[in-house]
Amino acid sequence: MAGNPRAACIEALTRWEKGTEFADAILHRALEEERLSTLDRSLFMEIFYGVIRCRRTLDFLIGKLRDEEADTRTRQALRTGLYQLLRTRVPRYAAVNETVANAGRSRSVVNAVLRRFLREEKGLLKALEEAPLGVRLSHPDVLVTRWTGQFGEGDTARLCEWNNEPAEILVRVNELKVSVGELTRAGGGEPIEGHPLMLRMEKLPIPWIVSGLCYVQDPSTLMACELLAPKPGERVLDACAAPGGKTSYLAQLMKNEGLIVACDVSADRLTRMRENLERLGVGNVEVRKADWLRIPPEANDMGTFDRILLDAPCSNTGVIRRRVDVRWRLKGEDFQRMPGVQIGLIKNLALLLKPGGRLVYSTCSMEPEENDEVARRVTQDVPGLKFETARRTLPFRDKVDGAFAAMFTRN
Repeated sequence: MAGNPRAACIEALTRWEKGTEFADAILHRALEEERLSTLDRSLFMEIFYGVIRCRRTLDFLIGKLRDEEADTRTRQALRTGLYQLLRTRVPRYAAVNETVANAGRSRSVVNAVLRRFLREEKGLLKALEEAPLGVRLSHPDVLVTRWTGQFGEGDTARLCEWNNEPAEILVRVNELKVSVGELTRAGGGEPIEGHPLMLRMEKLPIPWIVSGLCYVQDPSTLMACELLAPKPGERVLDACAAPGGKTSYLAQLMKNEGLIVACDVSADRLTRMRENLERLGVGNVEVRKADWLRIPPEANDMGTFDRILLDAPCSNTGVIRRRVDVRWRLKGEDFQRMPGVQIGLIKNLALLLKPGGRLVYSTCSMEPEENDEVARRVTQDVPGLKFETARRTLPFRDKVDGAFAAMFTRN
């Protein structure tokens, strides 16, 4: 018997609410377990990610519609129903009836709340329009306050709106196997202005992925690699490389010549990276497991790399559009904790850089503590590294994910 997308969604959201699993992992597990048709899989994914994005807005409305606190599963059913009514093209009778039918013991509560919303919708939406920005656009106050101080209220609202929209399908053409012209002539994709290797896709051709003709990647991720500018024949270290998107682009820039040592701390992620690199036709990479915070650099690597890329662990505030539950996991102390990790990594990696070599530090964060402040501290605290330049992207300005890259050279 085929599964039901709304029942599956309520169960998946209930698991997510426990806070021990990431949204992507829960979604992939649910899709493996549930027997859903292609259309039902799409509906399940839309509702699951949509509810997580709009969680604070939905809870605001639930609070207006119901005085009593709901248990976790009932709240997920209410969120599921309200999201369909607010943000999808599902017929309203279907959104209510199907959600109620799959609400289990809370059917009567869910039915009453959803039907009350339909009766009072105009007034409820007016109250939502007058609510604070964080409620209206479903972001935690810790982020809204930070961003308002950095960017102003208008750009913060635009950033939150960007985060609430599903990400487009964007791919980088893998020139190790095919040219941009060959793919576009094959009828695939729309070129993106300012990013000659990138295509915007309405639907991703699976044979392209299987054959390694392209890699799903946001244009912002290319910035750090282009700032590193590796040359064919050089020895390059990609310190935190998995799952291999930047590594494969470095190989493309190097025309598969020279050596890239690609590292990660996770054995599982290294396995996935090996598979990706093999599929993409990358032939100049040596994969290693390494924890650059805890394991001292090997003596035979000291001062041997022409270029080092450190795509550092960070708060991920620039990619909330793609990592939908990041906004609810971040705490204020995270922005104070991460720079210590990032600078510790740079200190160890700097020992491996040749005199005259280039190190690029990058994040997918928009936070000054992890970006400009780290670059400033490196200049002060890491002997031998000289700051050269920095680049950044901001979603509300550049229409791509948020990212930062700073380039240093070794004296």
